[in-house]
Amino acid sequence: MPGSGAHFVSPARQNRFAEGVTSRATNLPAGQPPQPRVGFAAALVIVAVVAAYWGSLGVPFLFDDVPSIVENPALRGLAAWWTSLMSGEAGGLTTSGRPVLALSFVLNHALGGHAVAGYHLVNLAIHAAAALCLLGLVRRTLELPVWAGRFRPCSLSIATAAAALWALHPMQTAAVTYVVQRAESLAALWVLATLYTHVRGAGAAGAAARRWRIASVAACLLGMGTKETAVVAPVLVLLHDRAFVSGTFRGALAARGTYYAALAATWLPLIGLVAGTGGRGGTAGLAAGISPWSYALTQCQAVLTYAGLGAWPYPLIFDYGMGVARDLGAVLPQALALAGLVAGAIVAIVRRPALGFFGACFLLPLAPSSSFIPVATQTMAEHRFYLPLAAPIVAGVLLAHRLLAARALGSLGLAAGALLVATVARNRDYRSEAAIWGDAAAKQPANARAHNNLGQALFRAGDVPAALAAYERALLLQPKYPETHYNRGVALARLGRPGEAIGSYETAVRLDPRYPEARNNLGNALVQSGRADAALAHYEAAIAARPDFPEAHNNLGNALLQAGRAGEAAGRFRQALALRPGYAEASYNLGNALAASGAMREAIGHYDHALALRSDYAAAHVNAGNALLELGRATEAAARYEQAIQLNPRLPDAHFNLASLHLEVGRWREAVAALETVLRIDPAFGRAHRPLGFALAKVGRAAEALVQYDLHLRSAPGDLEVRAERERLRASLVP
Repeated sequence: MPGSGAHFVSPARQNRFAEGVTSRATNLPAGQPPQPRVGFAAALVIVAVVAAYWGSLGVPFLFDDVPSIVENPALRGLAAWWTSLMSGEAGGLTTSGRPVLALSFVLNHALGGHAVAGYHLVNLAIHAAAALCLLGLVRRTLELPVWAGRFRPCSLSIATAAAALWALHPMQTAAVTYVVQRAESLAALWVLATLYTHVRGAGAAGAAARRWRIASVAACLLGMGTKETAVVAPVLVLLHDRAFVSGTFRGALAARGTYYAALAATWLPLIGLVAGTGGRGGTAGLAAGISPWSYALTQCQAVLTYAGLGAWPYPLIFDYGMGVARDLGAVLPQALALAGLVAGAIVAIVRRPALGFFGACFLLPLAPSSSFIPVATQTMAEHRFYLPLAAPIVAGVLLAHRLLAARALGSLGLAAGALLVATVARNRDYRSEAAIWGDAAAKQPANARAHNNLGQALFRAGDVPAALAAYERALLLQPKYPETHYNRGVALARLGRPGEAIGSYETAVRLDPRYPEARNNLGNALVQSGRADAALAHYEAAIAARPDFPEAHNNLGNALLQAGRAGEAAGRFRQALALRPGYAEASYNLGNALAASGAMREAIGHYDHALALRSDYAAAHVNAGNALLELGRATEAAARYEQAIQLNPRLPDAHFNLASLHLEVGRWREAVAALETVLRIDPAFGRAHRPLGFALAKVGRAAEALVQYDLHLRSAPGDLEVRAERERLRASLVP
């Protein structure tokens, strides 16, 4: 075709190529390095990938990993996965509407639960497999007739270098080390597999060609079920066919029309999956809260940033926040540069199809997330460049081969070594939540979300003052960030500043009235401040916003119980247990509500259920003992108090109740020992002074008994019985 930059390949010529494609070149041009064997090349790439990522196996679950994997009930087994798939439940989780991705996590969970190393091993295997597909794709493409004369003698060396450089680039950690972004790497694997099997089919004939094309369609379908970015696979196959095999679009479609129809048909399930997610729970699409124009402007900056990091991978940033560009002037240079890239790619596709294919491989995989369709939660993200990075790397390797010839291999080897070192270093940044969020906050100081998430990581690590400082920094950057106000409240409550915590929760609720966690914690803080009546409305609002919130039902039950509404409280505790059958605290609280209503036997059953769920629940033994005492079963009650003490020797209520039993049967010395233990554990346990004074008097320790009576009368000056006993005891001490 005139001006196409490629040559039409006749069927006969294709057959000759098919027969020769597997042969090895024995007579290399002067100055060319010897070709490695395919097995050795593949092993070299795998070893390099393992070396780069072996240190990442202990990286914890981060950010979206927690809701999408750890807390996602749809990944607990094949039945749960299938139910979720069939229900078509919409959501904003990374796994929502991506059944193949979700299934990979289901299998991970089945094999190792939430042991994070297993998830990293699978991600590493996916990355290595993608690199091998890239190696095979590049090698087979260079051996096609269009380029065979120029590159076939060194096709494997070029392909190995390209695959290694791509796999070792530290920017890839965003899709490999960050577990949930398996979405990106697995989708890329299927796209690369679709292209690789297409090339194998182009180089085969008859039944073999059909088998490769069936495999290509299957890989394409799996990609559609993994992530929406796989939508570009059929287009890339057609562009590759036109540039390197058929020479024209018409020729490609005429020769393989059924194949392309099958590839196009894989878009149908993708359309259904995308429609079923409801705009990914409102976080993506035209209803995501960001205008397409603002998002498109932001992507002008994003795409150029990705390209720059591809050339020089620093600074790599785990999270870029949710900022958007508001006007064209702010990103005009980037917009012009991106427009030039797009225009150049279109021209190249028309006039220089091979070069145009590189441009398409760079731009098209970015289009679903880096064009004008908003992704509100991440307006920029390095993992989106996982597959597009292959195009400039392959082009760079080809250019190095042209310019450096025999020296290219050594130079590319040094580059691969440098990238390996950089990837190992980048993986160290992921060593903990606090480390990766601290790195993100340091590299992007204006990112409020990075500071907020750094605060959460520090809080979980036990450094509450540092967490509070991070929250304060986030609020300086974004004062209307309800999540940060909520997190600040949690930190203040932990630091014993309940009044300030209430203020933070109230601000979070004012900014987001339907924030169930903030409502729930505000209720808790009000209860702790003695304002249980005020807490009721917040618990109810939390439940209205999130009916499946077991903690809110449990806390509302506690508030109702404090208000003397034991029957209503029992209903809330039962609802909490229905939502979470293994909720030991709700079972314990239900026992308390039943005991308050006089249903002691039923209460004991729920205390025992709480103990079955949590064998170290000492308070359940104490309250079961109290219920047994009400039923007149003192011996069994004493055994329960003793069991509680064995589980938690520092539980004052257990010692106090056991002392009360000792007093009832006249075991004065045992009562003294138990009550003295109570006051050692909790000097503010005022109820112990009166019975301890009585028991001390019984064992002849009158002077100590007077001290205990005096302490009791400070808080109960109207206790005439103790006043009389104190005077009698004093009189007995007068010589």
